[in-house]
Amino acid sequence: MKRFIIIQLFLFSLFSGSAQVKLPGLIRDSMILQRDEKIKLWGWASVNERVQIRFNGKVYRTKADAGGNWMVHLPPTKAGGPYSMDIIAGNKITLHEILFGDVWFCSGQSNMVHQMNIHDVTYARDIAEANYPQIRQFWIPTRTNFQGPQTDLPTGYWKPAVGEEVRPFSAVAYFFAKRIHEKYKVPVGIINASVGGTPIEAWISEDGLKDFPLLTATSERNKDTAYVNSFNRKPVSTPVKPDAGLTNTPKWYDPSLLPKGWRNIHIPGYWEDQGIRDLNGVVWYRREMDLPASMAGKQAKVFLGRIVDADELYINGKKVGSTGYQYPQRRYHVPADILKAGRNVFVVRVTNTTGKGGFVPDKPYYIFSGTDTVDLKGDWQYKVGAVSPPVTGVDMLSSQNQPTTLYNAMVAPEINYTVKGFCWYQGESNAGRPEEYRKLLPALISDWRGKWDQGLLPFLYVQLPGFMDYNYLPAESNWAMLRESQLKSLSVPNTAMAVAIDLGEWNDIHPEDKKDVGERLALTAMKVAYKENITYSGPLYESSVIEGNKIIISFTNTGGGLITIDEDTLSAFAIAGADKKFVWANARIEGDKVIVWSDGITAPRYVRYAWADNPVNPNLFNKERLPASPFRTDE
Repeated sequence: MKRFIIIQLFLFSLFSGSAQVKLPGLIRDSMILQRDEKIKLWGWASVNERVQIRFNGKVYRTKADAGGNWMVHLPPTKAGGPYSMDIIAGNKITLHEILFGDVWFCSGQSNMVHQMNIHDVTYARDIAEANYPQIRQFWIPTRTNFQGPQTDLPTGYWKPAVGEEVRPFSAVAYFFAKRIHEKYKVPVGIINASVGGTPIEAWISEDGLKDFPLLTATSERNKDTAYVNSFNRKPVSTPVKPDAGLTNTPKWYDPSLLPKGWRNIHIPGYWEDQGIRDLNGVVWYRREMDLPASMAGKQAKVFLGRIVDADELYINGKKVGSTGYQYPQRRYHVPADILKAGRNVFVVRVTNTTGKGGFVPDKPYYIFSGTDTVDLKGDWQYKVGAVSPPVTGVDMLSSQNQPTTLYNAMVAPEINYTVKGFCWYQGESNAGRPEEYRKLLPALISDWRGKWDQGLLPFLYVQLPGFMDYNYLPAESNWAMLRESQLKSLSVPNTAMAVAIDLGEWNDIHPEDKKDVGERLALTAMKVAYKENITYSGPLYESSVIEGNKIIISFTNTGGGLITIDEDTLSAFAIAGADKKFVWANARIEGDKVIVWSDGITAPRYVRYAWADNPVNPNLFNKERLPASPFRTDE
């Protein structure tokens, strides 16, 4: 009898262990579900196991299929909450604090990644005042998969935009959501799947790339694990000689060091522009600074602009901060026991792997504490610690840059989750292939709409801002062509584009102004997703006619009328005859049109506006203060 009872308990335990209902990572406490739409709830259980969902006074029943998959459809629910929900099978899961509102899937590369925390100086007040418990973000960590679409995510959480919890929010997505929430008084959920430096083809499914045979072939080849692993075994660079600054005694960050053989150099600036030719390796910077007694023993912050590529900051021999790659702005906290009155030794160890190394110009470089601020720009001393031979013939395979890999791991697990629409900020990594992007962006839109199977979901995206050196002569530009490809994608129904040409920074691919980007995206949502009768975009090129020696340009989205944002004459227009040799043009606004001409072009054929990587002063706006998109008529 005793043995029989033990067997029964064993079988019960075995059955119970296999009967645990499981939910996907997105379906959890504090989630926001899409209002006014049918909702899919799904998960896994034992084969043929019965599953109950108890929600809002009703019970919904289903049964797991032969693969253990189950799904329930909830009827449309108005905005509101909080609700609780029970999911019952062999076990019971209770979810709390569920809200219904609008859910936006936000994706792209680093400018969609950039969190409020990275911009906490610019948006210090926004962070301090964040108190929006009905704005919530689900952040998806970077994952890739070569083999195919995945069904679930690693553990994640829905976090509210309240106090310090807002710091991990995508800044663009947060300001977008905040504007929508304040306008429509409904909860707003953000699902953020973004990875810096990634091309658009990594975010498209294998089905979505069917018209791109080279990308499809690459995706298929990458399914061969042996092929992928062959890259992992290759060296990524030629070994670097030991860094003398770390092997010598005393080490070069030691304040007792007597600097011998150090040369003068200026911060900010690149060392290749200051007498050091084609150096990849490690360069040490050193400067003795006099600090006031009022800063002694106090906490402080150091702003070191941006550094190409990696850096370590030492003050008085103690390491106070480091960054491993070039893009983040350096903002380091100095503990209270480091600074002294009078002489303080600042040392920065800079490692550069390719291109120009050093300190990016036109960025903040200073130390401050309380009301005291000391400028760090000026003459420093430098010495080369190590030299890296040029890297040649290295083959690398970055999984996050391969076709379909990010779709498989970071998008596919969400396609059952009902959403309001998509926000997309990407393109920098495809700027070298702008013509292909003209087909890839519509392919992405079609692919995602097909996977979510909710009809023509609104697709909102950001046109690339200005970036890189200013060019004061008309020239060709891949970035301009990429923007053109983005502009042309407006031919896809139910899409809208936020123009950001005026929000860039010449020396930073991650411009600081994320608030205007997010709010301009919100305007496009109000028009496309919420059907508001508003001016939601700046002027967009519509057509042109030639009259004598002038070209007359017509626009859509002129709003209250065309203006120059700086109240100066129109700039950034270029004109050409049949030879397509462009020269800067005169331009003036007449009503809702722009008249363009040049005294040196008697038979004009073509016109361009803001056609450059980083156009100088593109000042055509509408009265709603939204910028015109760059364009050309000479395709």
